[in-house]
Amino acid sequence: MNAQKQQQLMGKIIAKAWADEAYKQRLTDNPADVLKEEGVPVPEGMTFKVVENTPTLFHFILPQSPDGELTDEALDGAAGGKGAFCSSSGGVICGL
Repeated sequence: MNAQKQQQLMGKIIAKAWADEAYKQRLTDNPADVLKEEGVPVPEGMTFKVVENTPTLFHFILPQSPDGELTDEALDGAAGGKGAFCSSSGGVICGL
C-alpha cells in the first residue's frame, strides 16, 4: 500500500473514532482487528497500541532506529523536517 493510500485510510479511521465512541473503544481494545476491517495491512506478529492525545498529554512517537549507521544526508533530512510529525491540538496537523 502506498503512503498516500495509507494516510487516507488512517484519516478515515481517526474521523470514525472521533465521531463514534463505540468504534473508538473497539479500536482501542482491538486495533489490529479494526485496522484489518478497514483494509490496512497488518503483518503477522505485529502488535498495535492505540493512544489518544488530550489537551494536557501529547504522545511523541519515536520511530524505530534504522539498522546500521546513518549517513550525513539521512541525518540532515531528519533535522530538516523530512520525518513525520503529527499534532492534534486544534485539529490534526501532519507533516513529512
